Amino acid sequence: MVSIRRSFEAYVDDMNIITVLIPAEQKEIIKPPFRLETETTDFPLAVREECRLEATYKYVCVSDRPVTFGKIHAVRASSGDKTDLQIGAVIRMDTFDDSFYYDGELGAVYTADYTEFKVWAPAATSAAVKLSHPNKRGRIFQMIRMDKGVYTVTVNGDLHGYEYVFCICNNSVWAETVDPYAKAVTVNGEKGVVLRPDQMKWADKLKPFSNPVDAVIYEMHIRDFSIHENSGMKNKGKYLALTETDTQTTNGCSSGLAYIKELGITHVELLPVNDFAGVNEEKPLDAYNWGYNPLHFFAPEGSYASNPHDPQTRKTELKQMIKTLHQHGLRVILDVVFNHVYERENSPFEKTVPGYFFRHDEFGMPSNGTGVGNDIASERRMARKFIADCVIYWIEEYDADGFRFDLLGILDIDTVLYMKEKATAVKPGILLFGEGWDLATPLPHEQKATLANVTKMPGIGFFNDMFRDAVKGNTFHLTAAGFALGSGEAAGNVMHGIAGSSGWKALAPIVPEPSQSINYVESHDNHTFWDKMGFVLSQETDSRKRSRQRLAAAIILLAQGVPFIHSGQEFFRTKQGVENSYQSSDSINQLDWDRRETFKEDVDYIRRLISLRRTHPAFRLNSAADIQSHLECVTLKEHLIAYRLYDLNGIDEWEDIIVIHHASPDFVEWKLPNDKTYRLLCDTSGLHHDPKEIKKAVAVNGIGTVILYLASDLKSFA
Repeated sequence: MVSIRRSFEAYVDDMNIITVLIPAEQKEIIKPPFRLETETTDFPLAVREECRLEATYKYVCVSDRPVTFGKIHAVRASSGDKTDLQIGAVIRMDTFDDSFYYDGELGAVYTADYTEFKVWAPAATSAAVKLSHPNKRGRIFQMIRMDKGVYTVTVNGDLHGYEYVFCICNNSVWAETVDPYAKAVTVNGEKGVVLRPDQMKWADKLKPFSNPVDAVIYEMHIRDFSIHENSGMKNKGKYLALTETDTQTTNGCSSGLAYIKELGITHVELLPVNDFAGVNEEKPLDAYNWGYNPLHFFAPEGSYASNPHDPQTRKTELKQMIKTLHQHGLRVILDVVFNHVYERENSPFEKTVPGYFFRHDEFGMPSNGTGVGNDIASERRMARKFIADCVIYWIEEYDADGFRFDLLGILDIDTVLYMKEKATAVKPGILLFGEGWDLATPLPHEQKATLANVTKMPGIGFFNDMFRDAVKGNTFHLTAAGFALGSGEAAGNVMHGIAGSSGWKALAPIVPEPSQSINYVESHDNHTFWDKMGFVLSQETDSRKRSRQRLAAAIILLAQGVPFIHSGQEFFRTKQGVENSYQSSDSINQLDWDRRETFKEDVDYIRRLISLRRTHPAFRLNSAADIQSHLECVTLKEHLIAYRLYDLNGIDEWEDIIVIHHASPDFVEWKLPNDKTYRLLCDTSGLHHDPKEIKKAVAVNGIGTVILYLASDLKSFA
């Protein structure tokens, strides 16, 4: 960008409001009256307000006609001094939004005979597209301004493989930028790339998913999952690792795709796979990043591709990975980051329409609710369109089955509902959920897509942090212990979560329906469950800590709602005590497949719990009304929770189910609530293949979960 020196400044702050700022030392020279000039005309500006702002005099002026965008304007003072008119607060006005909303296609629209380039830049006075090709001479094409502030040009010929950037002139300054809608990019995202449509077809699409409560979500990072030396996967750290079938660890345990299929989960949730900063794609192993530094929202990340220099390879290999997962009955959820960008000043958003795509505080400074220096202004119509367009693209182009929204609470409710309407029309049964934390962004509270406003967003799931903290202890207080770690204070909140968090006894509902509660005890964020126990229960043996973590997993997997598992949680994943490992080394972040071998019995325990949940609808009731009709808490003590799923005829092949969660190493004899004979499927030592009959009372021996059932026959599960 070029720096322009101005003796005074003038800004468009509304469609016909112009603010003039004059340095105090120039006040007697540069002063009203002011006139607004274009190439062909000029007219007076009426001063409506005058005030001093420290070393500057401010004049708020009114024009009797709206400013015509797309043209160069100047403001002339009575002295003859002149300055160019810059875009100011008008960019954030509803009048601007309504005037320039464009509902058409943007980006590079390819055909074999020509490519049409379109960019939305309503504040710009000029725009061009710069084409380049490794083997051909580069060219620049001037773009034509059309309605709604869209600049466009059609370039003849087959442009497959051509690289391109837009050149945009805003406020008399030219800037080169990658197309915000670029579907493919060069290495490290420096340019967009035109590609012809892929030949891969999604012919064997999975059937629409029935209900969110039927899901078991498994969160993973592409690189973490395969990079370990004992992963058994050849394409370590790459998309293609998840296309490898029947991989094994050194000692013959399943790994990779075979492992997660065997585990029985329904959905794989991938940390961001769109192009992000923090990893040099030419030397991907030199640095590590989770992927929450979004650069380009439509283009795949290159560090996971076998050849990051070939933009087609990125797309093809990501699609091969998703297609392989689908072929094995596994659905794919993409983690997306629409709440911020990596660097506001250098983002395509800011270079294309300065100020529009980001929120600002009352003083005109960029807001920082995300904690990374910028908040996306999702409530603006073209930002809302961008988010919806991006979601639809990943569904149609990559057959995504769901989206996990990072810091969903930054977005506004109307955008979330608009996106949901568009997404569900394309893919019925899609899973949509996110982090509903209430963050300090200027959006009014009642408009935020937070957990507190969940009733305004039916069909959208939210991570349930109250349930999480009740089970393991406050995430942000390292030594705080929850129910599974031996504290009895949270037993009531745990029971509330078990009942779907949709209302139990005196506790108010967190969500109106269980399908909106994402139940978990750990994720990529914060300490792993195992590491937290290392701080809270440093004196306990590993054997006892394993019992506690198995207990926590059982609470989540048998609770009403949507269970969410962090990859490796089932074999006690550790990050060596590192809380925020977003850019730590592979040695910290990698999934340690040696632990999968060491704790294979624990893995099998989780596998059988998942199978139990998926086999028996009683553990995944569809509505709050069903839960209230079929679930009762029988015992609630400091270290013991017992509940019953009853009157299940027509719902489950089992007529009655009792679940007991015990967080104390002590022995307890628990009396059955009636005179019927139950079968003991699981006790604190594990699940049994041949459930024995239990009458009157059951022994609860130490930390763990007990499961009993009543059935008219001896049917069990895998």
